[in-house]
Amino acid sequence: MSTRIAFLKGHGTENDFVIVPDPENAIDLPPAAAAALCDRRAGIGADGLLHVVRSAAHPEARSMAAEAEWFMDYRNGDGSVAEMCGNGVRVFARYLQRAGLATEGDLAVATRGGVKTVHIAKNGDITVGMGRALLPEGDVSVSVGERSWPARNVNMGNPHAVAFVTDLDHAGDLFAPPPFEPAAAYPDGVNIEFVVDRGPGHVAMRVHERGSGETRSCGTGACAVAVATARRDGADPAVTGTPVTYIVDVPGGTLVITEHPDGEIEMTGPAVIVAEGEFDADWMEGVLG
Repeated sequence: MSTRIAFLKGHGTENDFVIVPDPENAIDLPPAAAAALCDRRAGIGADGLLHVVRSAAHPEARSMAAEAEWFMDYRNGDGSVAEMCGNGVRVFARYLQRAGLATEGDLAVATRGGVKTVHIAKNGDITVGMGRALLPEGDVSVSVGERSWPARNVNMGNPHAVAFVTDLDHAGDLFAPPPFEPAAAYPDGVNIEFVVDRGPGHVAMRVHERGSGETRSCGTGACAVAVATARRDGADPAVTGTPVTYIVDVPGGTLVITEHPDGEIEMTGPAVIVAEGEFDADWMEGVLG
């Protein structure tokens, strides 16, 4: 009999993930395997994969094991490795809670973007401490067809270009990565957000995530959008000493982003586990050839 490998499926504001529990890092998940599992026609289907590993068992996370027992080994939908995924961290925490490995209250999760603090609330929402935003200097622009917009360069542990538009349809189909300039600003690619205003402290966005295409939500992208919008609006909590909060609508729901005077950014939103099952290891070996 072939080996069966357990998985779950979850989403955060419809940014969906295949979850592969593997505490001792015993399952080989090369890029082709991760991409196959995320394939929406030939696999399980997802925007990304959450490989759940004890920090002490993963070479990239051992240095964080004293701070966080669990490491989110995150992969994009094309199998490539990513530094962070904000929606993914919430779903990761929800899995740990479901599996009896975490409870309501505070939790630390190791990621390639560092250790993230998580709070699982009684009402079901999950808040993630997303760290501080970096705002690299230099002009950046993005374009779709004949249109072009200046963009704000924001790094949330992964790179973002935030462009304010008058209509979200101007983002086009977002199947392919929108061109950006200068190329040197993002040597490893970039997540690109298109943003419109909905009201005071309220915006809506669409996003092309590198390695995944357009997704229904992007947590780090929502944080980048909130920071870019605050600066556009003349608000900087480090200067005023007052936190700034934005409601950010994404196609899959709503996230609430707060930037504090010390620069720390918190993201609050839902996370849902929708299914669990098993896949055949022989199938995966066949995919890898």
